[in-house]
Amino acid sequence: MPSKKHTDYIDIIIENCEAKRYPKGITLEDISRDYQDESCSPIIAAVVGSELQELSHTLDEDCEVKWVDACSSIGSRIYKRSLTFVLIRACMELFSGCQVSVEHSISKGLYCEVKYKKSLVESDIQRIYDRMKEIIEEDVPFKKTRVPVEEAIDIFSDYGQMNKVRLLKYRDKPYIKLYQCGWLKNYFYGYMVPSTGYLRAFDIKYYPPGLVLQYPRNEDGGKIPEFVDNPKIFKVFRESEKWAEILEIDHVASLNDLIVAQKEDEYIRIAEALHEKKIAQMADYIAEDLNHRRLILIAGPSSSGKTSLARRLSIQLRVNGLKPKSISLDDYFVDREKTPLDENGDYNFEAIEAIDLDLFNSDLKRILEGEIVETPTFNFKTGKREYRGHKIQIDENQPLILEGIHALNERLTESVSRNQKFKIYISCLTQLNLDEHNRIPTTDARLIRRMVRDHQFRGNDAQRTMSMWPSVRRGEEMYIFPFQEDADVMFNSALFYELSVLKKYAEPLLRQIDNDNTHFPEAKRLLKFLNYFVVLENEDDIPKTSILREFVGNGAF
Repeated sequence: MPSKKHTDYIDIIIENCEAKRYPKGITLEDISRDYQDESCSPIIAAVVGSELQELSHTLDEDCEVKWVDACSSIGSRIYKRSLTFVLIRACMELFSGCQVSVEHSISKGLYCEVKYKKSLVESDIQRIYDRMKEIIEEDVPFKKTRVPVEEAIDIFSDYGQMNKVRLLKYRDKPYIKLYQCGWLKNYFYGYMVPSTGYLRAFDIKYYPPGLVLQYPRNEDGGKIPEFVDNPKIFKVFRESEKWAEILEIDHVASLNDLIVAQKEDEYIRIAEALHEKKIAQMADYIAEDLNHRRLILIAGPSSSGKTSLARRLSIQLRVNGLKPKSISLDDYFVDREKTPLDENGDYNFEAIEAIDLDLFNSDLKRILEGEIVETPTFNFKTGKREYRGHKIQIDENQPLILEGIHALNERLTESVSRNQKFKIYISCLTQLNLDEHNRIPTTDARLIRRMVRDHQFRGNDAQRTMSMWPSVRRGEEMYIFPFQEDADVMFNSALFYELSVLKKYAEPLLRQIDNDNTHFPEAKRLLKFLNYFVVLENEDDIPKTSILREFVGNGAF
């Protein structure tokens, strides 16, 4: 490399390697072409310093660059968002006057509905696929422009996208950045790939009354995963959407309107009453079949509200005249040195092998047979199990409650036959979306829940929570989601108003992550996301038994 640097050139350190010299004003896309062959999936963005940037971004000074490919968590969102834009354009061209609604995730894809004057059939889905392929083959650029909010309101009014229009009135800036793909302009919460040619890997599955848009997944080696039907989880989503429509709170603008008008109290009571009704129904089912199924198993991903559900269910069982008892899986951890290791050589406490399955099953079988059993207590300081004289015995009329990430996995309770178990799956399946095309991922809602709880009760800052999150998500994909459809009952712990409450707790935590931190791009994204919500300051209407209290505190449990 020349020792003298010309002012028309800049030095760029790429992926922590030796600096390379490039002309000033070069785009990230131009540089990425030199590195694409080294990436296992398409490079679609980059982190420059600590800022996430699109590949259209130009570089004018020395900097460090790290590539974002399509299979990373950030890259997957960009890919999915861009592919959704192509889907919307294809549908609007094929079905004039239709409205495309991006609803929620299902089977590692996005469930969408095309609201048209007639229901779509399978041949229509093939037409959408073919048109999307044509748009992608044309390699149409995604052009970003900044327009006044008033102009954007006119554009979306013409498209009939009124939830976008309503949300824009809460925007605190006088302008907005729109993307254009061919003739169509749209607003998306986040970045895009440079052009449609980056989106060659995708598929569509007909899933009445809508469709599932599939895209490459990191956990599937950058390939499009095989479609696996999840009818139970889909039913829960549909039920949540139905309730949101009944309450007329299916998009964030509706929630904001309610809070600004100070009319949220009645709706909060309705949402909480629905939770209580669902839990009471579970207790009734268990009481009616207690002779056959006394083992109650509760599983769900992180921050879904398992602990609160277990306690509220216990209360409802007592209303039915029962006296439930519970045992903790944590007390059956193997000794620390026997804990399995993950791919990084760290202890993998989420693996089912981290539990002494033989001892647990032996004790469980004896407990259900009515024996007096001394159960262990795990000492987290020494990393070993201890016996401190804690004994448990239940009679034939007492249900036993067990909650944990492996509770639906038959390996955990293999000493008990399936027909003796009542399995409950809990997750936070939010029914709110930002607008027609920008959904609220359930993972974002759970991450914000966990971030607030970790700070409130565990002394962790946002950086610590975000550092652990990828490992938590991998564990969920391996140990929880594959077993969700085996549940007898599914419980949706999402509350339509919760992000308006969590916002005031989460924002200060996210702002503590400065721009030198590796988590800064994600913190910035979440702050932008929370900015769409009006804060719900008054928490007096939130019951002490609410699942939300597990995260913000001041609860009955």
